[in-house]
Amino acid sequence: MIRPVRLITNSLMTSVGPFTVAQSLPVPALHNADPFLLLHHAGPQKFEVGTPAHRIEPHPHRGFEPVTFVYRGSVLHRDSLGNEGQIGAGEVQWITSGSGIVHSEGPTPEVQESGGEIELIQLWINLPAAKKMTTPSYQELHKADIPRITKLDGALTLELIAGSYSNETGPASTHSPLMAAMGHFTEGAIGSIESPAHEQVLMYVLNGSIRVNGENVVEGHRLVVFESEGDTINIETLTSGSLLLLAGEPLREPIAMHGPFVMNTDDELRVAFRDYAGGKMGTLAE
Repeated sequence: MIRPVRLITNSLMTSVGPFTVAQSLPVPALHNADPFLLLHHAGPQKFEVGTPAHRIEPHPHRGFEPVTFVYRGSVLHRDSLGNEGQIGAGEVQWITSGSGIVHSEGPTPEVQESGGEIELIQLWINLPAAKKMTTPSYQELHKADIPRITKLDGALTLELIAGSYSNETGPASTHSPLMAAMGHFTEGAIGSIESPAHEQVLMYVLNGSIRVNGENVVEGHRLVVFESEGDTINIETLTSGSLLLLAGEPLREPIAMHGPFVMNTDDELRVAFRDYAGGKMGTLAE
């Protein structure tokens, strides 16, 4: 059974630190796609040789998982737990903010010195109420540990980051049932792929153009939200490009979201702001 398309959203353009960002979630037509709360697509953005590339300043998070998928370039991460790591194209940093973490990220020194492009997606994934105050942690997922899956006679490659799909399992440890895969496609393929086996299924197209289920043409900066049932998605690749395939089980819990914190009640949000101001989430010098 084909999984029908429920909604296709356009992105709002905004700025985050040094990046121009396409925000496809939340938008007026879709406030969240439980458990996915926010999707920011930054770049591709070019940094000239020798030009200072400003980082996103240290900032806190509590109650969710900010995940960064790098499609081009390289990014340097630092946090209040003492982690410092670099990820490149096809790699991922997965933060569980839990009870609180302060982090900073931005172009690596190599990008600043030698120039180049950066393109990435930051995704916010809600944590279940019972896990919101879990101990914060950081996962750095490198290419060598990420399974590659080919579909459409090789025209679509999926790099499986989390969950199970097509008899493979991604390396990320998650706090609710999830699936996430970075994808790249080439022009001229028509066929079908199996839908991830979760109630919530999303597909974000970074660039290029595909036709979904024979009728919906989806171009860059658009997010496809599928209906909750169906086991097959038909795809025609009209150009070459990239995508992010996501799936998960809705938490169906209250969401109180403000600034860098995602909790279940407004009172919990107020506590989060007080805890950060009081230094309870740690510190990080830029």
